[in-house]
Amino acid sequence: MQRVEARQDMRIERDISVEMRDGVRLSVDVFLPDGDDPVPGLLAMSAYGKNAQSLPLPPLPYGTSPRNRSSVYNRGIEAGDPRYLTAHGYAHVIPDLRGIGRSEGEYLGWCSPQEAQDGHDLVEWMAAQPWCDGNIGMVGVSYFGAIQPLVAATQPPHLKAIMPWNAPADFYRESTHHGGILQSFFLHLYGGSLHGRLASALVAERTPEEIEAMVAAARDDRLFQLYSGSYEIALNPDRLPGWFDVIMQPFDNDFYRDRSPATQYERITIPSYCYSHWWGYAHMHLRGAFDNYAGIQGPTKLRIDAMEEDTAPFPRSYDEEVVRWYDHWLKGIDTGVMDEEPITLFVMGANRQRREQEWPLARTEWRKLYLRVWEGLSPEPEHVVGRPDCFVQQPADETSQIQGVDYFTERFAQPTELTGPVSLTLHASIDATDTTWIVVLADVAPDGSATELTKGFLKASHRKLDPERSTPWRPYHPHLEEEPVVPGEIVEYAIELSPIANVFRAGNRLRLSIHCLDLQFRPSNPTIRASHIPWHFCNTETVVHRVFHDEQHPSHLLVPVIPHSDPAQWA
Repeated sequence: MQRVEARQDMRIERDISVEMRDGVRLSVDVFLPDGDDPVPGLLAMSAYGKNAQSLPLPPLPYGTSPRNRSSVYNRGIEAGDPRYLTAHGYAHVIPDLRGIGRSEGEYLGWCSPQEAQDGHDLVEWMAAQPWCDGNIGMVGVSYFGAIQPLVAATQPPHLKAIMPWNAPADFYRESTHHGGILQSFFLHLYGGSLHGRLASALVAERTPEEIEAMVAAARDDRLFQLYSGSYEIALNPDRLPGWFDVIMQPFDNDFYRDRSPATQYERITIPSYCYSHWWGYAHMHLRGAFDNYAGIQGPTKLRIDAMEEDTAPFPRSYDEEVVRWYDHWLKGIDTGVMDEEPITLFVMGANRQRREQEWPLARTEWRKLYLRVWEGLSPEPEHVVGRPDCFVQQPADETSQIQGVDYFTERFAQPTELTGPVSLTLHASIDATDTTWIVVLADVAPDGSATELTKGFLKASHRKLDPERSTPWRPYHPHLEEEPVVPGEIVEYAIELSPIANVFRAGNRLRLSIHCLDLQFRPSNPTIRASHIPWHFCNTETVVHRVFHDEQHPSHLLVPVIPHSDPAQWA
């Protein structure tokens, strides 16, 4: 039943029933400025439920672990502050998605095509209301950001601009399978944050016989047996339907593409403001921000902030930027937001913001750093034949020790900036048919303390490249099939790492780490806490890894050096 609340600062209409094109009705909360003049509308969509989004909470710093259910920190409050937005002349609309809360229907998983279609219908419903002047934007972070480009791709006539903050662009590569390696974020998301009438999109699309064949194959799958938290889900689709859909589809296909803005950029032509942080775990939000900025066809802006754990709700600076962006695009007010350079980067190490015109930066000097004996990482390639480095990794049910090899540059003689994409060309052999390569870059201070900068991932059997879509700094893997490795054969792997922007101080070193295992609740970067600790489904057997770095096998890291006329400015 619809409820109306009267407040001095805004009018609230709760649980409005809005009919979608197929007759399913969604429950919507509407927050309106005091007064009768029509105003622009801002739509915030996520599967986290609408009710907590409007609680009058201050931005809370990350505190007790989300595993502690007494915590007041709620990572899912990310829709923006209705009080601030209505005070600045906007209607703020927050629905329960289909199958969530008071809305009818079934929820078919992260940002489904049905959800994007519902977003189209909600935009047009908003534009037809007497309180709306017909200009609509979208707001919110993470899930709220991810759905925005997909709604924009349906081209609702009254959607004039979007702000996809912390929004993945490629559901397979950035969200569920890093380098083809299944990762656990959506196990936690579907298991802990989403509650409602959840349904499997895979079950809806396939015949019962096809589903039963998948379940039968999963019963003997060593990966699911090892990571037993997913074993029952693999055998019972209704137990956690969204995670069942992911783990049963290990290769890129239409299921992932339909949920990926990157496959629909030609239909996204309205202004877009993309955003993220520099994170050690960065494949989901950070890569998505760069991809959406580069791919969306309308006017775009990109901002990347310092590596930090977000407050929840987002700080007031978020709502202020929403108003600055939409005052320009929905109200026609000159806020200066489009007079700035299109890219704003926070440069780590230097700890300052800088504006740029393009990405990668035009002044980039690409430099190869070759792996060497004695843990070296040098502009000069190795001349010693053979002599690979070696590590042996047992699976996670036999050890909690992560093995690997490290390589270090010499100490930087002067401050040195690396800003841009990064890739690793790795020549290696294994004594098995598959492994999971995990590579990490860190900035190591003279006292040995390290700041993790970025990571890269590649499942060895997914090493096949698409040469037409690859560049030296960004290899592209189709992830359409497995190609088992021949045990003992030296294979070349091209591994993408997420972008970085960091000044290495004089006396610091760059460290490259290569390993093949990560573990639940064990972050390698202390700045990335429990709200972002995805672990990956790694090797099920003990594997011997040999890393080669000689003239015939020049393993190297490709890094983006940014020249400065006066490096001492960073001192």
